[in-house]
Amino acid sequence: MKKVFKWTGIVLLAMIVLGFLGFYIWSEQTYSAKEKLTKTVNFEDDQIIEEKKDWLIFKSEDSNGKGVILYPGAKVEVEAYGYIGKALSDKGYTVVIPKMPLHIAFFGINEAEKIISDADKKLDWYLSGHSLGGVAAASYSFDHQDEVKGVIFLASYPTKSADFSTSDMPVLSIYAENDGLTRGDDIENSKKLLPSDTVFHKIDGGNHAGFGVYGPQKGDKKASISVWEQQNEIIHVMDEWMKEN
Repeated sequence: MKKVFKWTGIVLLAMIVLGFLGFYIWSEQTYSAKEKLTKTVNFEDDQIIEEKKDWLIFKSEDSNGKGVILYPGAKVEVEAYGYIGKALSDKGYTVVIPKMPLHIAFFGINEAEKIISDADKKLDWYLSGHSLGGVAAASYSFDHQDEVKGVIFLASYPTKSADFSTSDMPVLSIYAENDGLTRGDDIENSKKLLPSDTVFHKIDGGNHAGFGVYGPQKGDKKASISVWEQQNEIIHVMDEWMKEN
């Protein structure tokens, strides 16, 4: 009987190790920034871009007193959001995009707390996230409503555990017409969890992968506008909304 228990334990341990190894290999198969983005945003030579503690930081030369933390989507490299980061920094925002453990934002939900503590505490901080990154951002924001100025969902929405429906938290939800992963029904169903004055903006012709610049994504639909058109619309809507909130 002891041998049976021994071998059962060994088999279970092996299964756990193999399961974790499989998950790790899966998580490392990431979506990287496309070459056309790295040619547009010079991550190595631009003086306002800094890497610190696995954070990609875009500093503004003329700060408007506001900061944006952007949680990446699952398995998406931080550089893929570099166009948004650089463009917003040019408009006066400090933008921080944290690299998440195993490239999954759920394993780094509290990165915002570290960033806010490390950076200029006088800034008004907005927490944003793409796809699953938005879910994680919502979770942190719900538990720290005194620290977060507003929440910006990019093809994302909160879970029931982050019910903002009775909160006065400013919320912006940007979604895309041809998104094959975060669908229109998902956005519609999320409305009951968000404040009544939440601003919703649909990008006509956009898709899920267009919230970054990393190429096609499995399960997504094809966009009918260019990735640059979608990126510029996202930046414009975020900027105009944050000016008012």
